Parts: sequence; structure tokens; C-alpha cells
Amino acid sequence: MDMTPSRLQQLLAFYEEDPTDPFIIYALATEYRTTEPGRAMEYYQKLLEEHPEYVGTYYHAGKMLQELGKPEEAEKVYRTGLTVARRAGQMHAASEIQQALNQLLGLDYEDED
Repeated sequence: MDMTPSRLQQLLAFYEEDPTDPFIIYALATEYRTTEPGRAMEYYQKLLEEHPEYVGTYYHAGKMLQELGKPEEAEKVYRTGLTVARRAGQMHAASEIQQALNQLLGLDYEDED
């Protein structure tokens, strides 16, 4: 029988050792995305509150909120993310967030001929 811990078990162990590492929290959110969206959102929420400068969170947290049927909250997350990404000089991330926001607001110009 294979006794090697799963990726999730390893991440949870790392998280117990250091619950303040944003990379581990982000990895956990990613692990839970498909199987337990609610739990993934808890980790994204933690990142948004405790590590607001962690740019990677905003796009995925916004998408997750949309999936959970919370468009207003998603919009807020995207708008905050835009500010944070631009301030950090992360223009690629900013443009991804901008596209997600446009899509959410129905301003998706790319589809027009």
C-alpha cells in the first residue's frame, strides 16, 4: 500500500508549520478549487485579508466568487486587484484582472466583429 502523503496532505502539513506563508495558502486554495469551492474560497479570503499584496489571488478569487454566484463580491475583488497589481507594476496580472472584470460587467469587446 502506498503510504506517501498526497500533495494536499503535504500542503496542510506545511500550512500547520507556517500558516502565514501566502504561497502555501494559495496552493491550498488551488488544490480545493475543483473539489471544494467553498473551502478554496476560505483560503482565498484569508489571502485577501492577510496578504492583500499577493497579486495572484485576485483573479482566481474573483473567478471563484463568480462560480459561487456572487458577482458583486467578485467585482470588488477584481477592482481591488487592479489597484494592487498596478501598484506592484504587475501589468500582465492587471490586464488579466481587467479582462475578467470586463467580462463580468458584460464589457467583453473582444467578441465583437
